[in-house]
Amino acid sequence: MDAPRHYDLVVIGGGPGGYVGAIRAAQLGMKTACVERDRLGGVCLNWGCIPSKALLHDAETYASAVTHGASWGLNFDGASMDWAALVERSRALTGTLGGGVGHLLKKNGVDHVEGHARITSGRTPHTPCTIEIRRPEGDYYDGTGGETTATLTTERVLIATGASPRPLPGTPFDGTVVLSSREAMVLPSRPGAMVIVGAGAIGMEFASFYNAFGTSVTVVEMEDQILPAEDDDVSKLAGRLFSARGIDCRTEATVTSIERRDGGATVTIAPASGDGEGTTLDVDVVLVAIGVQARTAAICDEGLALVVAHGHIVTDARTAETPTYATSVPGLHAIGDAIGPPWLAHVASEEAVTCVERLAGHVTMGVDYRAIPACTYTSPQVASIGLTEREAREQGLDLVVGTYPLRSHGKALAVAAESGLVKIVATKPHGEILGAHIIGEDASEMIAEMSLAIRLEATIEDVISTMHAHPTMAEAIHEAALAVEGRVIHG
Repeated sequence: MDAPRHYDLVVIGGGPGGYVGAIRAAQLGMKTACVERDRLGGVCLNWGCIPSKALLHDAETYASAVTHGASWGLNFDGASMDWAALVERSRALTGTLGGGVGHLLKKNGVDHVEGHARITSGRTPHTPCTIEIRRPEGDYYDGTGGETTATLTTERVLIATGASPRPLPGTPFDGTVVLSSREAMVLPSRPGAMVIVGAGAIGMEFASFYNAFGTSVTVVEMEDQILPAEDDDVSKLAGRLFSARGIDCRTEATVTSIERRDGGATVTIAPASGDGEGTTLDVDVVLVAIGVQARTAAICDEGLALVVAHGHIVTDARTAETPTYATSVPGLHAIGDAIGPPWLAHVASEEAVTCVERLAGHVTMGVDYRAIPACTYTSPQVASIGLTEREAREQGLDLVVGTYPLRSHGKALAVAAESGLVKIVATKPHGEILGAHIIGEDASEMIAEMSLAIRLEATIEDVISTMHAHPTMAEAIHEAALAVEGRVIHG
């Protein structure tokens, strides 16, 4: 084994938090290494954000053609799909983009180190942190490390190991019948019937995808509505729209048992209250989408006493005035999914940049946790930022709310996407924008305007006085702002 290599910063994890932080550190003059045990790009690029959006785009295109083709004057009789080609296209994208991440690291002078990183010592006044690089061993969910192949020393460590899917208690993933989102993206054939446990963003995205291609989908959610983190008006409309498409949305329900059998499973679904009898469904696969848990297995020697609470690494992210994302171990910092919600790639990237800039002595505005956009890429899309109406009222705020339905919106009608709404929550008397909630065509693009508005503490009048091009979906933002003041034109 070669002599230890020394760095200013070693980043553990090559996902959207890790590689972005490594590149920014190198730009600031730090000698930097990025350690990744699997593929560069992390879960987001390889098994999440990017390949799933490729699949969802294909599903939306197919469903739109089949559903609306005749009314558009287009004949799609006999339309079919090639399942293997769909999956292969999404996988090919990951290879291309993963190679691009490697190029970016090299271009910026970041050393890419392959293997499992295990931190064996933190920083002291006289010694740096020490990291052993081990040959990866173990499975995708709890992989640890085997034989040591190299040793690194570094002044600082940035842990960006992300998170992995959380299994149902007592029912581990098996990759063939009980699936995580990873396996659900690469099934060798389309299942005839499936149960999805959890109606959050991941669960509903897969429900939308499989439903579009003809799978019988049942979604089970403990809360009283799907997409329970969204504004009530958006969640209720989403429930009606997805039910109308044939997705069986069972809310206030829970899965009490999954009995594997040849070729599938028998799933028992019962009321979440515990009252009443359960019903059973025979399905080909069960997708568990109940959340994620931080990847902390074998990251540190136990003697370092890295503090982990509720399954996530504890940092100063929410307690310090200008956090550096410091952990309980001197020299160790952590960002992204590894430190808890919100579990979003763009949050990890921003936290990583903030962390390394502050470590370099730069003054930075940091992450505004009030202004984090969240998107669900179903059809129609859902996007939101800031407070829901319910949250704002629970805080006792004096509110004014504007809602604009898309059923009469010109651009929405032109592209056969009139199902949806835009809702803005603001305060009295000055109209400061607290939150925005969208369900409809291009919602994930439209939310950017409201993200900037909240970040800049804009008012409703600022949005109203901003000219929006016609015809665009973004005009719906303008109409919702007008609705706040009772001035809506087209609603």
